[in-house]
Amino acid sequence: MIDIPMRTNKTKSVWALATALTCFLGLWTTISASWSKDARDGGDVLQTLRRGHPRLYVLDSELPGIKSLAATHPQVKGWYVALEARAERMLTEPPVEHKLIGPRLLSQSRAALDRISTLAFLYRLDADPRKAQRARQEMLTAAHFDDWNPSHFLDVAEMTHALALGYDWLYDYFSPADRAVVRQAILEKGLQQGLAAYEKHAWWTETRFNWNQVCNGGLTLGALAVAEEEPDVARRIIDLARGSIVIAMRAFAPDGGWEEGPGYWNYSTEYTAYYLAGIESALGTDFGISKMPGFADTGRFRMHAAGPLGLTFNFADAHPKAGTAAQMFWLARAFERPLFAQHERGMVRDHPTIFHMIWSPGSVVQNPVPTPARDAVFRAVKAAFFRSDWNDPAAAYLAFKGGDNAVNHSHLDLGTFVYDELGKRWALDLGSDDYDLPGYFGKLRWTYYRLRTEGHNTLTVDGQNQNVSAKAPLLAFLSTLERAYAVADLTEGYTPQLQRALRGVALLHRRALLVQDEVKFAEPVRLVWNFHTPAKITLAGSSALLEQDGQHIAVHILSPKGAGFGVISSDPPPPQAQQPDVHNLIILLNRTKRSVRIAVLLSPVDDKSRPVIEPLAKWISQGKLNP
Repeated sequence: MIDIPMRTNKTKSVWALATALTCFLGLWTTISASWSKDARDGGDVLQTLRRGHPRLYVLDSELPGIKSLAATHPQVKGWYVALEARAERMLTEPPVEHKLIGPRLLSQSRAALDRISTLAFLYRLDADPRKAQRARQEMLTAAHFDDWNPSHFLDVAEMTHALALGYDWLYDYFSPADRAVVRQAILEKGLQQGLAAYEKHAWWTETRFNWNQVCNGGLTLGALAVAEEEPDVARRIIDLARGSIVIAMRAFAPDGGWEEGPGYWNYSTEYTAYYLAGIESALGTDFGISKMPGFADTGRFRMHAAGPLGLTFNFADAHPKAGTAAQMFWLARAFERPLFAQHERGMVRDHPTIFHMIWSPGSVVQNPVPTPARDAVFRAVKAAFFRSDWNDPAAAYLAFKGGDNAVNHSHLDLGTFVYDELGKRWALDLGSDDYDLPGYFGKLRWTYYRLRTEGHNTLTVDGQNQNVSAKAPLLAFLSTLERAYAVADLTEGYTPQLQRALRGVALLHRRALLVQDEVKFAEPVRLVWNFHTPAKITLAGSSALLEQDGQHIAVHILSPKGAGFGVISSDPPPPQAQQPDVHNLIILLNRTKRSVRIAVLLSPVDDKSRPVIEPLAKWISQGKLNP
């Protein structure tokens, strides 16, 4: 028998310390296991660097699979033909110039990326020397620029990415002298500028919005391309970027939504995919970053934010056309979400990018994919989406937001919405104005119509904007066949003029739209209900008829009694954008009583039903969202 000595107070303390240390080490081991060995242990991130080129995105061993799809799969074959035609046009285009538009070189950086990636990758597929030579011309031209405009760092990041891809993919085509010129440009005009920005804690290194992913992504790809020749700089860039990019990645939590809207979702996730695909192919790890909460679901936001007409709910400086998003293929592959790939295949049509080809092996789904839910809510974004069908271009579509006016690229638009039905968009968002208008991102931002509250489908009070720092949480969300709705609390946006402001929007029978506002106030107010539409408007007191190309929507004021519609222009003074075909259908109320309910029904003219108006408190009780 072994005697175990009695534990004195001292030995008890030592035992407790040892036990705590053991528990800590066990916890640390568990946490570390979820990250790559390079991500958290302070090791050399270049230890696992894939030697030789190419190593970014697509290895030579993967090319036969892409060629096979391009030869046998009808849609991928069509993409290949379209990209070959684009490449032929690129052969005759002049190379980029160091030409700023406003403060930006960005259009030139993006042109370089498009040409270099397209020509260089097609050269890898077909060995056509014309493509490699034209890509070389583009790269050497950009390499000889005095700079890549570091005062607007997106320009540096995208140009660094462009030259990194060309350097990596055309490495064997280039002469040693060409390589030296391009490598030096990536180092001096890209990576060293990045190190200076990190050292100064440039704002984009600490933001949670799109600049973070783009700048960190572009710099990391440049570092990976030249890592063998410039290991010290590459190592520092990779380490600094991976520490910074997690700040933005946290913004995908909890459900994959993106507060900057669908336009900047596209930009952010595009460069997130570039970043993750690049480090995975070059280093064999993604540092565990793809596992951050919400990111695996972010393709859902893209799907729901795009309506049946290929138009998005284009809040936050977004354009209405959804465009393409090749990163949906990457997301489908990374997270085994074939639904993302299926959705993107329906969006590409005849506008593929080279990255649709690169990630095409993940875009082909053999088995049927389940139909997604028709409705969705995104809690951080404070937005809800509803539709009647996923495959009918004439389906009803309603998208609505509470939101946060302080978010990057936001407008003062708490409570706004868009509405599609019968193959037309009836309630629209005007989108962004010209970024080069004076003070667009400064002190004049809230003077421009498209960004002001009056330029959106929401309420204005006493002709004023909503409060610029206000938030409007969603209080309720319900999804049933007969009635699908959301309710937002807009009160912060209108304080102190209003004591309470709630807005509910409902899709009724998957066709009609009910917009219901409940407002309380202490002093008399002037309320305007705004609705921007491209339709021809015929007024009839408390009703209006909207017409587009022979399709009709009837609009009725159900509350308050005696209210009527008016129509005003949505054209502000030049040089702001003009939209003479869009008008603002308004309800003007000068109220002295302490509360008012505004209820407006929009429905196809063959729908004669009228909903029972119930207080929003009942909506909230039936569909309450927990905080």
